[in-house]
Parts: sequence; structure tokens; C-alpha cells
Amino acid sequence: MPTSLGRAATDAAPRYAKQLASHFGRKIPAEETSDGGFRLTFQQTDVLLEPSPDHLLIRVTASDSSSLAAVRDVVAGHLERFGRRNELTVVWEQ
Repeated sequence: MPTSLGRAATDAAPRYAKQLASHFGRKIPAEETSDGGFRLTFQQTDVLLEPSPDHLLIRVTASDSSSLAAVRDVVAGHLERFGRRNELTVVWEQ
């Protein structure tokens, strides 16, 4: 299963993770993980939001590369919109 990792440098990672989970949780399953992160489930694609003191790690795992790219773009687009004031950007590992 293809996986992609993205990082957004921020000192407010827990707040952004919670905001994303709350936003998407209106339409898809979103649950808090034991380590203070969140798991979002888009059909056959899982997104883990893992906050740390200096960044938010986004781990996307999908059944195929097309779904991976689509969900990755949706999650990053929302996060960047929420963090526009702070010029938040998501950098994906190759």
C-alpha cells in the first residue's frame, strides 16, 4: 500500500491536528489516537495526524497511488488554508 509523509512546520501542531479532525469528522470517521494525534478514514485511505513540538506529521496510506494523491492534496489544502495567516505549508517527502 502506498504511503506518503508530509510535514508542516508549526509550534501549534496539536491545534491544527484537532482543527483538521473536527472539520473532516463531520463527513468521515475521525478518532483521537492514544498519543494525542488523530486518525481520519477516507474510504480506503487512512490519514494519521501526529503533532510534535515543532511540526505536524501527516502520514497518508492508501490502497492505490491515485487515492493517495487525491487525499494528500485535500488534507494539505485544508491545513494550508487553516494556517494561511502563519504561512503554513506542507512539504511531502519523495
